[in-house]
Amino acid sequence: MRGTKPDHTRGTDRRTVQRPADTASSGVAPQPRPAEVARWLAGRQWPVHPLAPGRKTPAANCEQCRVRSHEPSRCPCHEQGLWCHGFHSATTDLARIDAWWSREPRAGVGVSCGPAHLVVLDIDAHAAQVPDRDRLLPGIPIPEQVNLSGLASGFDTLALLAAYRREPDPAEDETTLRVRTPSGGLHIWYVNSEPTVRYRSSTGSSPRTALAWQVDVRAHGGYIVAPTTRTSAGLYTPLGAVREPAPLPAWLSAELRRTGHVIQTSPVPGPRPARRAPVPRAGAAQALVRSLIETVRECAASAEGTGFTEKLNRAAYTAGGLAGAGHLNQAEARQELAEAAHYARPHQTRRNETIIDAALSAGASRPFHPKGLA
Repeated sequence: MRGTKPDHTRGTDRRTVQRPADTASSGVAPQPRPAEVARWLAGRQWPVHPLAPGRKTPAANCEQCRVRSHEPSRCPCHEQGLWCHGFHSATTDLARIDAWWSREPRAGVGVSCGPAHLVVLDIDAHAAQVPDRDRLLPGIPIPEQVNLSGLASGFDTLALLAAYRREPDPAEDETTLRVRTPSGGLHIWYVNSEPTVRYRSSTGSSPRTALAWQVDVRAHGGYIVAPTTRTSAGLYTPLGAVREPAPLPAWLSAELRRTGHVIQTSPVPGPRPARRAPVPRAGAAQALVRSLIETVRECAASAEGTGFTEKLNRAAYTAGGLAGAGHLNQAEARQELAEAAHYARPHQTRRNETIIDAALSAGASRPFHPKGLA
């Protein structure tokens, strides 16, 4: 196993490609302004939204959205042209984009992956404790005879996954857009050429919810930082000559299915045929979960340490139990939980989603038939 991260600057383009998202190889040409990048991306029908200046997180909500409780996807501010709730506000409307970046020219650019049909592999190279071998590739046991010495980051686990499938390493894929992150990681952009299949974003740092250890997925329910965006940590730098995402390889599509990254649109099977009135039951179950979700959302107006984690865990665990019993659609419940958690704690998205998925999974393992729904 390699002991160091591959050199992904190899093959960097020596020509200047005349597109706003490019980095001039001469080092003389200025970087495109964020507004130019946003307009170029929107021209490809990729919805964009502002990031806080110097950061990779969405720009702050308006004052009203900081104190009122509502679903981010249904926020009335969007109709008013405001950028509240991050990727939920993303747009391709050029007039709105011009207004946003005129208001804050330093804002970075985020791309809402789902509506753009983008699937981006997010490779981390952070220093971290390497987990046991049975947690490196979800669902794939790695025999003891496989030498893992030197394995240190997502570059290594993605290469290992590709080797297992006898496929090229995506980190070396020069046919698609790749972007080096300020922390030394890599974003590998692909486009989903089968829009009827919806891929979801990874839900946290847990290996069980990622494509591999330190390899997350950005798709529906998430956003990706646009190339040439600059943060306090550095620049998101496009590599090589390619500025277009290639179609998602079939083998990666299969891996995303295997690791649970496909959004199931079919409802969870209902109660046994002998039992009647599924709609009232579903309504009662949804009312129960939404009352718990509301307590999560109400944490937005409170300080840290006032029970947010406990409330989120309880709501997700209950939703998982109801879904396991056939009373709820788990994918829909998860989306509502994620929106409420993002509203309450917008700067800890990964932690929120880790809590949600762990609690949903635990709840689903113990189906819940509350009184009146059994």
